[in-house]
Amino acid sequence: MKIILAKRAGFCFGVKRAIDITFDIAPKNRNRIFTLGPLIHNPQVIEKMKNEGIAPVNIEDIDKHDIKALIIRTHGIPCQLYDNIVSRGLKVIDATCPFVKKAQQYAGVLREEGYQVVILGDRDHPEVKGLVSYAGEDVIVLDENTPLPKLKSKVGIVVQTTQPVEALKHVLASIVEHVKEVKVYNTICNSTALRLKETKNMAQKVDVMIVVGGKNSANTTQLANLCRSLSVKTYHIETAEEIRDNWFKKTKKVGITAGASTPNWIIKEVEKRIRDIGGES
Repeated sequence: MKIILAKRAGFCFGVKRAIDITFDIAPKNRNRIFTLGPLIHNPQVIEKMKNEGIAPVNIEDIDKHDIKALIIRTHGIPCQLYDNIVSRGLKVIDATCPFVKKAQQYAGVLREEGYQVVILGDRDHPEVKGLVSYAGEDVIVLDENTPLPKLKSKVGIVVQTTQPVEALKHVLASIVEHVKEVKVYNTICNSTALRLKETKNMAQKVDVMIVVGGKNSANTTQLANLCRSLSVKTYHIETAEEIRDNWFKKTKKVGITAGASTPNWIIKEVEKRIRDIGGES
């Protein structure tokens, strides 16, 4: 059984940057460094951070802790919440992904230029909640399956960074039929697009796909759904312990990919587990 590992599996630039920032300051301030919510969407990394004295905290519980510094997660936060934290006199370390930051800025620019802002993304995702706060009162959030609501004549579009480009094409094609002016900022992260493309190519060549990453990770779930849509047997797992031998009966090739918040050590453990079953890298 041949094992094929995606070259782009694991941490993206924004996640690696946030992790590096956090672990760099932690040893000097043990048990006094907190993240506002989970830094990234990976339970194993969050647990490892807790063991290093870095815990997530909700805004409602900030006053209960002796906080040396509060780290803003990769997905960003609403601008009103940021102002609230700063007004408390807390030291803030902003680990928001630079690509998410750019999307926030574009949403604000569109609002200031008089566009009704349309955000393509998952309205319940923390990144999108942050984007909404920059976009103005008439902002609309939709995904590619949302029926198009009534729009103003002048519309500006920004995109959750982990959305597939096909979703943007679909939504844009629908919007241009109903408005007079459209301005688009394609804020999809290039890493996301390349990861999806690589995963699609791999899934078409293997018998089984293993997708590694948090069950609460949007981009990892997107990878798993993409593989399933190609009718390849797909398993979305968080750790090697979930793998079962019978998944690989009569399997000649197995592909491994991973979400942007999946650490390399977990990917290596998954690869080792499959090798132990009978796989060859």
